Amino acid sequence: MSLSKLNNLYREVILDHAQHPHNYGAIANANYCATLENTSCGDLIHLQLYLNSQDKITQIGFTGNGCTISQASASMMTDAIKGKTKEQALLRAHIFSQMMLGVPCSQADLSLLQDAAILAVVVKFPTRIKCATLAWWSLKKALKENEGE
Repeated sequence: MSLSKLNNLYREVILDHAQHPHNYGAIANANYCATLENTSCGDLIHLQLYLNSQDKITQIGFTGNGCTISQASASMMTDAIKGKTKEQALLRAHIFSQMMLGVPCSQADLSLLQDAAILAVVVKFPTRIKCATLAWWSLKKALKENEGE
């Protein structure tokens, strides 16, 4: 596949997630949540999770608003961590953060991110990195603030 076709495919996936976000909406029985805002551009993510007694994320939802990148990233993140344990979710958040820092990641690690791996192209646009990472920071905040409960 040519580079321009690949870029168009990535753009289509990002736009689809932004226009039709997966897991958008509040969940009634969340036991983990966090809200973060990117004050430089106004992106806002309110993340809600329900972890069962085995620490597995069985329900996830997000609300908020923002640019295409922040909304697509939130949608992709929810897909990548739904059904995963807290530990598995935090691993994915770490991999995503490393990717956004430009640290080379293995193909195996990138595959754990599912669609979110295509956001690696955002590294070429430093002003958009905060947009892409906002949902993932919300995930880390929600899971880490509730540790030990």
